[in-house]
Amino acid sequence: MSASLIVLPASLALSLLTSATPAAKPEASGVKPAATSVKLTAAQQSAAERLVGGALAEGHAYARLAELTDGVGPRLSGSEGAEAAVAWALRSFQADGVKAWKEPVKVPHWVRGEGHGEVLASERTRGHPLELLALGGSAPTPPEGLVAEVVELRSLEELAALGEKVKGKIVFVNHDMSVAEEYGHAAGLRARVPAEAAKLGAVGMLIRSLSTASLRTPHTGATHFEAGEARIPAAAVSVEDSMLLHRLLAGGAVKVKLTLGCSELPDADSSNVVAEVRGREKPDEVVVLGAHLDSWDVGTGAHDDGAGVTMVMEAARLIAKLPQAPRRTVRVVLFMNEENGLRGGKAYAEAHAKELPKHVAALEMDSGGGRPLGIGLRAGDGAKAMLRPWLAPLEGLGAASFVDAEAGGADISPLIPAGVPMVGVKVDSSRYFDVHHSMADTLDKVNPQDLARTTAAVAWMAYALAESPTPLARPEAPATPPAPSVPAPSAKASGT
Repeated sequence: MSASLIVLPASLALSLLTSATPAAKPEASGVKPAATSVKLTAAQQSAAERLVGGALAEGHAYARLAELTDGVGPRLSGSEGAEAAVAWALRSFQADGVKAWKEPVKVPHWVRGEGHGEVLASERTRGHPLELLALGGSAPTPPEGLVAEVVELRSLEELAALGEKVKGKIVFVNHDMSVAEEYGHAAGLRARVPAEAAKLGAVGMLIRSLSTASLRTPHTGATHFEAGEARIPAAAVSVEDSMLLHRLLAGGAVKVKLTLGCSELPDADSSNVVAEVRGREKPDEVVVLGAHLDSWDVGTGAHDDGAGVTMVMEAARLIAKLPQAPRRTVRVVLFMNEENGLRGGKAYAEAHAKELPKHVAALEMDSGGGRPLGIGLRAGDGAKAMLRPWLAPLEGLGAASFVDAEAGGADISPLIPAGVPMVGVKVDSSRYFDVHHSMADTLDKVNPQDLARTTAAVAWMAYALAESPTPLARPEAPATPPAPSVPAPSAKASGT
């Protein structure tokens, strides 16, 4: 636990926060303040004091995050770290008095290996090392490395226009992401360009790291090749080295040597970890709280997604301690393999297909450990009116407003065809991509107070969804599920 945390009695913590902390002002993007004239019952107010006050006062979420990040460490699917995380989660739920179990998931087992890159010396330069990380799913280079000229582009359209000119070359994708809003577009390039470039005969791919800040730290991420497609080596290069490449290419031809020791092993056996607090009246109706237990193999996955894991685990612990369980079941799912396959999310939806008509809500936390900003919804008519009276305990957290963004998440996206309503606690993710998927995603980047505030909001919203006399109206299921969402930035009052 951080030494900066002051442990207060739950009632005092809730009272001080509610009276002294101003609520967040609505954003220009369309946040509408929730009406809070409807009062909670005495029993509901008592539950709010225990849940919100407990999350704020005890500092348990940050202490648990330290266990996961510093104790278990990185946990890429298929690795020993991932299985250690599964065992840790089961032990933690048991210690909390929350029933938990494993559900099998077959996951990809990609191993990074060593990686090096350099700009080769020429008449114009003495040569430069490149700070880079292989992309998840990348093919290896030959052991002696790969040497090729570099061709720069900014989009899939430019790649298509170049056509056979990229044959035998290393494609360099120099996008211009600088703020969180631009992540979705850049992530699409990271995922799709290697496979498309391979079809045109490119021998490798480099991409500028998807980041909003850099101290020459590369940021990894997943790329995707269909079964049977040609696979090429692909890596993310630090922002600074990407700018160097751009400058050098402006003056003429540039050759790069790339060495990646990646390997793709047979799929591995792993697990989702599922835990629940059973409802007192309607135990077959389920509110799902999700986060992903896996992380990339660089850093320790503190923001992505250790913060989300500890938030939903703490919500279950606090709800389990209440004198009376909520009406419906609160189920926590710690998904495996969000980062490079989404196998855990798909496996849960398949294993629980018959139950999905009675899944009354799903809430996923996978946007980091920032402060809470408000509540997002993806539900049917009347959902805001039904939920609005329950937002009062979030006023002191600055989160008692509906935000102008649909709720969702990658791991719960397979539930969309079943019409499961989605609820989101949106967080400030404006600095999330400073460390996302990098060696810098470590415990020290998470603010304990922000983590506690968002944990409080998650715990209360889980209780509200499970305790409300009537469930949210179900949205109309789309003909085809949308692509998995990425965290929206604070500019839109929302928060992988």
